[in-house]
Amino acid sequence: MTRRTALAANLVMLVLLSACANGEPAPTRSPLPYPTIPQVTATPSAAPTGTAPPGTPPTKPNRKKPAKRGTVGPLNTQRLTGTRAVALTFDDGPHPQWTPKLLDQLRRARVRATFCVVGVKVRKYPALVRRIAREGHSLCNHSWQHDLKLGSRKSDQIRADLSRTSQEIRRAVPGAEIRYYRQPGGKWTPSVVAVARSLGMRSLHWDVDPTDWDKKTTTPQIRGRIAQQARPGSIVLLHDGGGDRSRTIGACPQVISSLKRKYGITLLR
Repeated sequence: MTRRTALAANLVMLVLLSACANGEPAPTRSPLPYPTIPQVTATPSAAPTGTAPPGTPPTKPNRKKPAKRGTVGPLNTQRLTGTRAVALTFDDGPHPQWTPKLLDQLRRARVRATFCVVGVKVRKYPALVRRIAREGHSLCNHSWQHDLKLGSRKSDQIRADLSRTSQEIRRAVPGAEIRYYRQPGGKWTPSVVAVARSLGMRSLHWDVDPTDWDKKTTTPQIRGRIAQQARPGSIVLLHDGGGDRSRTIGACPQVISSLKRKYGITLLR
């Protein structure tokens, strides 16, 4: 290499070093013609429809609970017995045909019930009222003549009606305890509840109504509705007066047996 050639080579080297010092890329060879691979940025995947994203605490299924029946009736009347055992109540008597048959059934089953008696019928059939009391059942005031509008009358009229009925019951059964009053049709009002309380009677409602008072209700329906509606502590509404009660009398043996076995039957006192 001649001196001139060496100087030229050194000059080229100095130029290259100067370019690198200034941040300019050094000339390179052309890259091989490989295909370009696109760069993919990872993104969080969306949760499937109806699925909570990862990390979300599990939620309980939205199952609507069935509404519970209240422990008290309208205007704080008594709806349940307060124990596991259920209570049987019979309205609108006494009746000379149906009440004796019912009393026979209760005696055979060795259970007691509450009879909600109507004043005019007590006056007409006092011997039946005496039998009810003699066989250990409870007596309940059910107004003088089953007046469905009694609760809407003046307090003095309500008091006279209930007092007259209680007096008639005690005329048939001297010294009888009358701890309950039941408003005809369950048409409670504040006035009738207050008057009953002032006379020493608790207002008695019910928890089970098989609608045995309806002429269209059959004996199997009475049995089925009681079986479906009854629960621990239920007060069952039935009738031994006020019409043809042959369907009720026909249903009672099985009803009594089933309730006695499942819950026990208690006497309201």
